[in-house]
Amino acid sequence: MLTGYSQLGLHQQPLFLFQSMRINNTKPDDFSFTATLNACASVGELRYGTKVHALVIVLGYQFFLPVNNSLIDMYGKCLDTTGASKVFNEMCNTNEVSWCSLLFAYTNAGQFNSASEVFYMMPKRVNIAWNTMIAGHAKFGEIELCLALFREMQKSSCRADQWTFSALMNACGESLDLLCGCMLHAFVIKSGWGSAVEAKNSILTFYSKLGCHNDAIKEFDSIVMLNQVSWNAIIDTHMRTGDTSEAFNAFQQMPEKNVVSWTSMITGYARNGDGEQAVSFFVDMMRNDLHPDDYSLGAVLHACSSLAVLQHGRMVHGCVIHQGFHAYVYVGNGLVNMYAKCGDIEGSWQAFNDILNKDLVSWNAMLFGFGLHGLSNQSIQLYEKMLASGTKPDIVTFIGLLITCSHSGLIEKGRVIFESMRAVYGLSYEKDHVACMVDMLGRGGYLAEAKELADKYLGTGIGITSTREALLGACSVQGDVGLGTYFGERLKISEPRREMSFVVLSNLYCTSGQWKEAEMVRKAMVNSGIKKTPGCSWIEVRNEVTSFVAGTQSHKYMEELCNTLYSLHCEMRIPSLVDLGIEYC
Repeated sequence: MLTGYSQLGLHQQPLFLFQSMRINNTKPDDFSFTATLNACASVGELRYGTKVHALVIVLGYQFFLPVNNSLIDMYGKCLDTTGASKVFNEMCNTNEVSWCSLLFAYTNAGQFNSASEVFYMMPKRVNIAWNTMIAGHAKFGEIELCLALFREMQKSSCRADQWTFSALMNACGESLDLLCGCMLHAFVIKSGWGSAVEAKNSILTFYSKLGCHNDAIKEFDSIVMLNQVSWNAIIDTHMRTGDTSEAFNAFQQMPEKNVVSWTSMITGYARNGDGEQAVSFFVDMMRNDLHPDDYSLGAVLHACSSLAVLQHGRMVHGCVIHQGFHAYVYVGNGLVNMYAKCGDIEGSWQAFNDILNKDLVSWNAMLFGFGLHGLSNQSIQLYEKMLASGTKPDIVTFIGLLITCSHSGLIEKGRVIFESMRAVYGLSYEKDHVACMVDMLGRGGYLAEAKELADKYLGTGIGITSTREALLGACSVQGDVGLGTYFGERLKISEPRREMSFVVLSNLYCTSGQWKEAEMVRKAMVNSGIKKTPGCSWIEVRNEVTSFVAGTQSHKYMEELCNTLYSLHCEMRIPSLVDLGIEYC
């Protein structure tokens, strides 16, 4: 039963079954341990795996070679290289599986210096060892190191196989190197592996990642024996180009769907702005008795955050806990983001604290969450805590901090943070950083300084459009018609199809009472064929999302809402008159 569950990919069940086995006082053997440790490795259950390791020692199975190999594999897949190394060093007998498992542990964790030491100490470097090294470097997009290893492999007694070429093509995909990928594609064909399904799938995935849609379709059509990886790759290809209908057709045609197939659909719909369909697919996946993985849960959490549907997000959070993925940093980051964007900052903070091994994305997500809710002090304190933890900020961190300072009016703090970005951390300013600073200074009334900063970076070509938009918005806030007109006209010249220059400039004229000028801007907008995107908001009540679009009077609740607003208006009081005991109606 333990082995059967593991082979079917139902990795949570062996863990429960092993626990039941212990409660029933049935003594496990070496096969029990290998099956359970494989399940721990597959779901990243390091804590459970460590307990099983302790039981292995207690029951005297630490001298069984397959059990030790499973332990190394478990520690390696859970990114615990210390545990994997300790098991390996304590082994009396090792084989090729032992060496390759330890090698994988180091490459999986990105510890390539240690991986190289193990690789060159191996009694015999088999194909799997070469492929493990190449695949490890490929995961990090280090194409040059992959090619160097490939050339060295060619000189040895080992010959490249379809897994070698698959790893090399994946490296080209990660590094987005089209020329190198095309050359390798030719080499694959020349080497006689052009029909191997693994090689063809990696080539298909490569063209998909680089946006070569026609090449990806051509490669897919040339595959004789399509498997799940082929179908999943073509779904991803269609989703990347925004063709959700073709992706759905491919999904329907699949003879057998796995969790990756469903995740590709969920991720694709979320990426293309169809969050409702993404959530619907997740629900259908659960109804089809497929257990979600960390990627599918992260994808549906992204969809929930884009829709701002809190109840759906809480439902997914329940699934996360039930499936045992609450400790996964990728899922935890999705929960932090979802709760923050759905208005539950306390839930976001709780999800953040539940992440055991926080990465930079975790800190950035929480920083943006505090900024989104106007909690500037908490955002700054979290930033200081992040630095104290040894986590180095990146350009995204500073965007979140500058947005927070801008919206909270913390101009002096914003100046310090902006300067530290380059002076302390050696990061280059990008368009969003300059635009945030210009927006912050403009909102605070420092229009001259904002213009000076904008002029400084406009000459370098950094964020011309976004910086002018920020200046135009600042002029609108401060009511500076002269400067606003100048920047509005400049923006219309550089970006004639953008609606913002027309709308903000028109509003600026209206605010200052220059109605004729405002009307001229509106007419110019109509003559250019530019339409203003209508404002939209939505609310979730009793698990039903109701949206409201500006200018639409046909909503089913419109009459009821208008009557309610009228009643509220009649009950309102003017604060200055309430003190005098005079009610306003």
